[in-house]
Amino acid sequence: MSLLVVGTVALDSVKTPFGEARDVLGGSATYFATAASYFTRVRLVAVVGRDFPEEHLRFLKTKEIDLAGLQILEGQTFRWRGEYGFQLNEARTLETRLNVLERFLPILPASYRGSEMIFLGNIDPVLQQEVLSQVEKPRLVACDTMNFWIEGKRDELERTLKQVDIVIINDGEARELADEANLVTAAKKILSNGPKTLIIKRGEYGVLMFNEKTAFAAPAYPLEAVFDPTGAGDSFAGGFMGYLTQSGDLSEAGIRRAVIFGSVMASFNVESFSLDRLRRLTRREIDDRYREFGRLTSFEDLKAI
Repeated sequence: MSLLVVGTVALDSVKTPFGEARDVLGGSATYFATAASYFTRVRLVAVVGRDFPEEHLRFLKTKEIDLAGLQILEGQTFRWRGEYGFQLNEARTLETRLNVLERFLPILPASYRGSEMIFLGNIDPVLQQEVLSQVEKPRLVACDTMNFWIEGKRDELERTLKQVDIVIINDGEARELADEANLVTAAKKILSNGPKTLIIKRGEYGVLMFNEKTAFAAPAYPLEAVFDPTGAGDSFAGGFMGYLTQSGDLSEAGIRRAVIFGSVMASFNVESFSLDRLRRLTRREIDDRYREFGRLTSFEDLKAI
């Protein structure tokens, strides 16, 4: 099956207690596509400026990411600058320069319109709907969003959510979207508005998955060193959707496995700045850590007394 992602490609400047990186490759679609590329070929739709370094284009091509949908416009590439404290749970945004992203209108090449698996990254819900109007008969559509769109374009976002199968958001976004403090209650409310599956990212506390019948929880992988959480959620989504595309198994068991693969990719991503860890990752490392997740969560049932 084919996997399409629409999102941002950016140049990031990030500071954490463990170091600093300036003007490095970033963006939601970049992290997603790189993580997903270990499972399947990815079609990327985004926009960059003329200043976007050629070396980053070469890197994406080495991952066999299809860049026919990457627009290169006059002007500067979207830039984000942020800083993390020791808790590393959430970045403090210091500067955002949208640049060419302000003029971004996703236009899908003809070869992309039959894509079977679609991921709508964290962009304006109006643009998410524009993408959906251009695809033909996708087998599965998943999306991300953020507080900015929940607060500023709720009506448009709710229209998008009615058209998707899976929503992937963090716990704060889930609470705000549902206007509920309890995540179980929030999940039920969100699912009642259209999506079949809700995945809630909880950072160092792992992931929760809900559908109308069951719930599933996966821990975060215990790491000795976390250098940069930027892109962890997008790497999770890339691993999740990449595995589903590779396997073609959209059963609940298949989706649960995809959650673990997503968690695996997020755990590798945070081990270094930008995409440095994902650059040198191997599929064997991914599969080995997937098995470690299994051992981490395995326990015996109670025996009858």
